[in-house]
Amino acid sequence: MKRSFLVELILNSPKRNWSKTLHLCLAVLNLTLISPVLAQEQSQTQGMLLRTITVTGRDVEMIPTTITQVQLGVEVQGKTAVQVQQEAARRSSAVVELLRSRNVEKLQTTGIQLNPNYSYENNVQRLTGYTATNTVSFRIDTQRVGNLLDEAVQAGATRIDGISFVASDNALAAAQQQALRSATQDAQKQADAVLSALNLTKREVVSIQVNGAFAPPPRPLLRAEAKLDAQPSTPVVGGEQQVEASVTLQIRY
Repeated sequence: MKRSFLVELILNSPKRNWSKTLHLCLAVLNLTLISPVLAQEQSQTQGMLLRTITVTGRDVEMIPTTITQVQLGVEVQGKTAVQVQQEAARRSSAVVELLRSRNVEKLQTTGIQLNPNYSYENNVQRLTGYTATNTVSFRIDTQRVGNLLDEAVQAGATRIDGISFVASDNALAAAQQQALRSATQDAQKQADAVLSALNLTKREVVSIQVNGAFAPPPRPLLRAEAKLDAQPSTPVVGGEQQVEASVTLQIRY
């Protein structure tokens, strides 16, 4: 149909326009011949891209903790609100001054509370006094934390709300990079094993998804009540912190 149409177009054209008509017909003919070739090449390319394998590699790095996060406070009970608040402020100031002199890091106030105390007898509520609580948090090298806790109790701290152990920022950053490298290598090994078993050849990586390298938050130890007669050198032993990473690769074969 297309060829007869082109012949009629040439024959019916005025002689002065034969040259232009002939060029137009040749262009249409070339497009007609080329289009199937392009469509076939595009289909083959898409088929090659569809031949992919997706694998996810994982890694967990364990690093020693060297820093201790501490939450401690002063708790005072008394008959009047003014009395207990002033006493809590006095003791808290002494504790904060001690912590500053020991060059602790990230020292901050985490809570100030003043609560009434009641007793209940024969379904009657009676005000018996007040409780004031001031709490602070800070970070310090784990090797120094035992002695400092003892000194804080001597300075006026009456409660230790919890401690947790973390690695240094530099150690965490190095562990995150190593976890990502190991997770990537793990994904590549998985792909190599599968493709080798199927007698297929790995080509290039067409997609990379980094699912993250992170350290779970440290688990705080249970709250402990400090004693005014605490002995020096309270033993505090750190542990390890884990850094997790996963990487997903899409590989063409």
